[in-house]
Amino acid sequence: MTEKAVVLDEQMVRRALTRISHEIVERNKGIEELVLVGIKTRGIFLAKRLAQRIEQFEGKAVAIGELDITLYRDDLTLQQDNDPLVKGSDIPSDITNKKVVLVDDVLYTGRTVRAAMDALMDIGRPSQIQLAVLVDRGHRELPIRADYVGKNIPTSSEERIVVALSEVDIEDKVSIYY
Repeated sequence: MTEKAVVLDEQMVRRALTRISHEIVERNKGIEELVLVGIKTRGIFLAKRLAQRIEQFEGKAVAIGELDITLYRDDLTLQQDNDPLVKGSDIPSDITNKKVVLVDDVLYTGRTVRAAMDALMDIGRPSQIQLAVLVDRGHRELPIRADYVGKNIPTSSEERIVVALSEVDIEDKVSIYY
C-alpha cells in the first residue's frame, strides 16, 4: 500500500481530541455518571487522551475502561486464524445506569461498534451509549453514527485510513493509503 495523503498531523489530532472532549462534557452536562471506554487497541489510547483533557478543564477524573471485542466480531469464522487472540476487557467500575462513551479510531462499516455494544451489554446495562471517533470515513453497513467525530474523511472502498498514535506508533497522524 502507498500513502496517498496525510489528512491529520499531530497538531490536528490534538485539536480534534480537545474539541471532542469539550463536546462530551457539554452534551453530558458535566462528567457525573460518565465512563469512557476505549475499543482495543487505538481506542484505548484515544480514551485516555480524552480523559486527560476532560480532567484538565473539569478538575476531576473521569472513569476509563478498555474493551476487547474479539469474541463479539461477526467475521470471526471468516478469519484465517482459528484461535483468536483475546486480550480481555478492563472496565474499572459498574457501567449499569452510567453514560458510556465508546471511543475508537475509525468508524467505517459500523460492525466494530455493534460488536462493542454487544460486549458492553454483557458487562452491564448503561443508561446511554455514545460514540466518539477520531475519523469517520463513511461506507456504513449498519445504521450506526458517531456522536463525536474528529474529522469526516470521505473515502473510496479501495482506500484505507491508517491512524498512527505515538503510544504504539512513531508519531500521531492519520493517512489515506491506496
